[in-house]
Parts: sequence; C-alpha cells; structure tokens
Amino acid sequence: MIRVLRSFSILTARRTRSLWRRYGIFWLGAILVGLVAVYYARLIDWGFSLFSDVRHAHPWLPLVITPAATALCVFITRRFFRGSEGSGIPQVIAVLDSPTSAAGGRLLTLRILAAKIGVSFIAILGGLTIGREGPTVQIGAALMFNMRRFYPRSNSLIERQLVLAGAAAGLSAAFNTPLAGIVFAIEELTRSFEVRTSGVLITGIIIAGVIALGLNGNYTYFGTIQAGAQFPKFFALAVVVTGIVTGIAGGVFCWLLLNTTKWIPASLRRLHASQPVAFAALCGLIIAGVGLLAGGTTFGSGYAEARGLLEGREHLSMFYPLLKMISMIGSYLPGIPGGIFAPSLSIGAGFGNVLHTLFPHISPAVLIALAMVGYLAAVTQSPITAFVIVMEMLNGHALVISLMATALISSRVSHLFAPPLYEALSERYMAPLENPAPSPEVPDGGEPAPAETQDEAPRR
Repeated sequence: MIRVLRSFSILTARRTRSLWRRYGIFWLGAILVGLVAVYYARLIDWGFSLFSDVRHAHPWLPLVITPAATALCVFITRRFFRGSEGSGIPQVIAVLDSPTSAAGGRLLTLRILAAKIGVSFIAILGGLTIGREGPTVQIGAALMFNMRRFYPRSNSLIERQLVLAGAAAGLSAAFNTPLAGIVFAIEELTRSFEVRTSGVLITGIIIAGVIALGLNGNYTYFGTIQAGAQFPKFFALAVVVTGIVTGIAGGVFCWLLLNTTKWIPASLRRLHASQPVAFAALCGLIIAGVGLLAGGTTFGSGYAEARGLLEGREHLSMFYPLLKMISMIGSYLPGIPGGIFAPSLSIGAGFGNVLHTLFPHISPAVLIALAMVGYLAAVTQSPITAFVIVMEMLNGHALVISLMATALISSRVSHLFAPPLYEALSERYMAPLENPAPSPEVPDGGEPAPAETQDEAPRR
C-alpha cells in the first residue's frame, strides 16, 4: 500500500510539473503581459496629464521642457540602452527572423524592458509625439521571452512561441483588440500562419485580454460610431480618394524616415553624428515650436484629438495632420523609445477632417474612420491589421468592407514610395549594435558615406 501511494505521488508530481511547464509558465507570462500593459498605459497617460497641466499653467514652458526631455532620452538610450529605441516592433521582427535565443538575448532583456518603460515616460513628460502601443509589443515579447528561464530544456520553438504570443498579447491588451493581436502576429510579425503556434498565440491573447478587461472594464478605444444603414452618394469615390490621399501621406512619411540622408542637410547630419544629444535638443525645440503654433494639439499621442474629432466636439485646423506629421518625425529622428500607432491614427483623423470639406454629405465620423485606417495601413503597409484594429477600436462593423478597401488602396499607394517600414527598420537589428550607437560619417563633399545607417529613424 505504501509503495502504491509512493508511486501515485511520484506520478502526480511528474504530471503536475509537466502541466506547469506546458501551460502554467505560459499562462503566468500572459498574466504579467496584461498587467504590465495596463499599468504602463496608465503611467503614460499620467505623464502626459502632468505635461498638459504644466503647459496650461505656463504656455511657453515646452520650449524648455521638450528639448530637455528629448536630449535626456537620447543620452540615456544611446549610452546605456541600445536596442530600446523606437517602437520596438522592428526589434521583435528581427528576433523572429534570427536565431531567437541570440537575438532575444540582445533585444528582449529585462533591462531593455525597464528602459522602454522608463525612457518613454520621460519622453511623454516632455510632450513628444509618441504612442505607447508599439512599445507594449516589445515589452510583451520581452516578458514572455524571459519566461523561458523556467523551462528546464528551453529550445528555439518554445522561445519563438513565447516571443510571438507576448508581442501579440501586448498589442491586444494595449488597444483592447484581440482579433487585431492575432492578425498582427500573422501579417506583420511572421507573415505566415503556423498551426502549431496558433493555439499558444490565441491563449496568450485571451489571458492578457481578460486581465486588461478586469482592470479597465469592457470598452472600445475610440468609442462607437454610427455609420447608418445606407451610405450616401459618392461614398465609393470617397473611399478611393481617402485611400489615395492617406496612402500618399503615409508613403511620404515612410520615405522620410527611411531616406534621411536625401533630405536632411549635411550640416545637421554632421551634428547628429558628432553631437547626438544636441541634435535631439534641436528636434525637441522644433516639436515645441510646432506645438505652440498648433495650440498644443500636436503634443502627445493625439488620442484626445482623434476621439474629439470622431465625437464631433473637437475643431482642429486643416493643417493639423501636417503639423502632427512634423512633430512625429521630429520625435523619431533622434532615436528614443516610443511608438507610432496612436499618432498615426491621430494624423489619419486629421486627414478625415480635411476630406469632409470635399464630401460634406458624408458623416464626418465615417470619413475620419476611413482616413484613420488608411493612414495606419499606409505607414505599416499591413492593411489587414490596420482595418481590424480600427474596426475593433470603433466598434465599426458596419464599415468593414469600406475599411478594408481603404486599407488596401492606401497600402498599395504607400508601397510606391517606400518599402514596409517595420521590415526595413528591423534589418539594422539583425546584428549586434555598438554601444554607444555608431555615428554616420558624412564626407567633406556633403554626400553620405555608403555605409551610413538609418540611425536617425530607428522606429516603427
């Protein structure tokens, strides 16, 4: 009897360890991703509210705060936390396209995770035009990747599954868009559907989503829009025009980030090479100047402006999307942690507001939704992810076909200007980065050296 009980206890212990390794570690990681995503979002929102309070009390203070915050972020990132710059999505793509263990050990460490949160918080305190959703992807991937330590015999398949699920769960929890998390993993991160990974992926998204819903409640990111049962005349034309306009705008944005040597003067490139912190301060000064010119609407991610336009309570200048683009480029050129999802949606909303002057008989909210998905699809060149994100954020199921069409048109137009932004930026992370960051060399003639990197635009 004692022998039977001992055998039973041994079998039970083995079974428990097996279940823990197969499910428990992964579930624990997904829970952590959901918790960190929610509290990181609250931290960023609190930081920007502090900046807004200071700006309202002292309207000219951003001319000091924003350059100082930009310079500090660049100094910290380049000196101590190489690999944390940008949104983090290119880093995740690089890990998935490389030997996972080696690349993840460089780009998905707990040190990088802490830097992503801390430095982006400093950036939002300075009013920079950054989003938190992209960084949450790298944060989620880093959290899950480090859970591999609990597996006694971790391998490349387990590590890849952890990274993919963590990244998708991070995006899902950040936007409260579970379908978008799945599509994002398939379309953007892996560019394929892997049956053996699908269950792990969906489970991670569900767990992280449940945690986010438990803390924030059931909500839609931008509320709900009313599309109506029938669309007005010329609606098809509005879809095509919106797709073309946002495709051109998003394509130009990608071209500017990927071809900095073709439009930034040689003197500024030399400044960036020799004194990156001073270059960052100059970018911060430009961001502050644009913000003052725009009445403060270009500071931060642009979430409030986009939602205000959708709800009809915000009245922005026709130049808002262009000014927001300038501020966004200025925020990313120095190379600091921060994403482009939310700012892109805000810029798209601005273009929708402008297009309403051409199509006054169409609901402004509908045009804004179309332009949001169009600009996001143009920047990411991931049309399915873009329309699913916007559809879930707006509860806009009545606009599914229109959103799909706009996203497809804009992404194809954007591709005429530049390759997919995230994939292009991920290539610079395939090999280990020098620390501190290498500086591009500019010959005396003013033309860039052939080996010059894309360090001015290390973001997605």
